Amino acid sequence: MKKIILLCITGGLLLTAAACHNYENVNITSENIDSSITESVDDTMEAAFNEFGNVYITGVDTFALNDEERSVLHTQAKYCQAMTDADIETMREIVSSDLVFTHMSGRQQSREEYFADIKKGKLRYFTIGIESPVIELDGSKAIVEYTSVLNANAYGAKGTYRMTGKHHYEKRNSSWILVNG
Repeated sequence: MKKIILLCITGGLLLTAAACHNYENVNITSENIDSSITESVDDTMEAAFNEFGNVYITGVDTFALNDEERSVLHTQAKYCQAMTDADIETMREIVSSDLVFTHMSGRQQSREEYFADIKKGKLRYFTIGIESPVIELDGSKAIVEYTSVLNANAYGAKGTYRMTGKHHYEKRNSSWILVNG
């Protein structure tokens, strides 16, 4: 059984993106994006990550991942859920204190500056899709490459934004932490 999630794409400019995404191929104007995207989500994928109400994962069989890959992807989903919940404490647990967030505009923020914008509602994430994630492991380091689908209001620009990204993780005290790439 499949569920269908319909995402409406609107024009506008997203001024922010999560840390170290190195976004490419960002479709952010009404001239170069479709008016909607339909995504299928297998119930089996949802079962592995069903605690995340505002995050969906597509394009990967999570049960085919090994334990470490699944752990990294779970941390990525937990981080995204914390973004949608404006759960700064959970984000602090996952994000390295020295991480620098780089917005699509090129503007950079410290972790605490970025978190303050989320807490104040300047950045509001509603849902986040993690599409076709590829997890690369190298000992205590991991990279997650994926297409992100953010339904957000970023500094007054509300819309759904689809972009490719990359997150770097490091295992510290048995937990995966988001770090600078």
